[in-house]
Amino acid sequence: MSQVTYYTEEGLKKLKDELHEMKTVLRPQISDQIAEARDKGDLSENAEYDAAKEAQGLLEMKIAKLEAVIANARIIDESTIDTSKVFILSKVKIRNIANKMEMEYTIVAENEADLKAKKISIDSPIGKGLLGKKVGDVADVTTPNGIIKFEIVDISR
Repeated sequence: MSQVTYYTEEGLKKLKDELHEMKTVLRPQISDQIAEARDKGDLSENAEYDAAKEAQGLLEMKIAKLEAVIANARIIDESTIDTSKVFILSKVKIRNIANKMEMEYTIVAENEADLKAKKISIDSPIGKGLLGKKVGDVADVTTPNGIIKFEIVDISR
């Protein structure tokens, strides 16, 4: 059984669009490549055919995986988010205690993470470290470079 994951409406739509593209664009393209390679004769020594069949297998695996993710996805009602603690979809302003640098991130599902858009995964070290903390709490975040202490400055939606 797959794990339930939580998404914004926008994030789930993005996954569904990606699945639709795989099924309606990429799948027919690979079928055409297989048919074209098959028309070239002997399949036992046809590298194009083997490559197309392998690509088809990989695509079908990706489609099945994405279908499972979508089947277990739940949309979060942003209006019900409790801003007293850090949860998924919380916008969190944190201060690195060592260098006093402040950052603001939105905690999102793994598939929606985008550092450029300041969205970090709930499964990332920072996301895990901040989860459940309140304003004023200090989170010890374990990173490859050691433990970094972040103070929770603000939590919003």
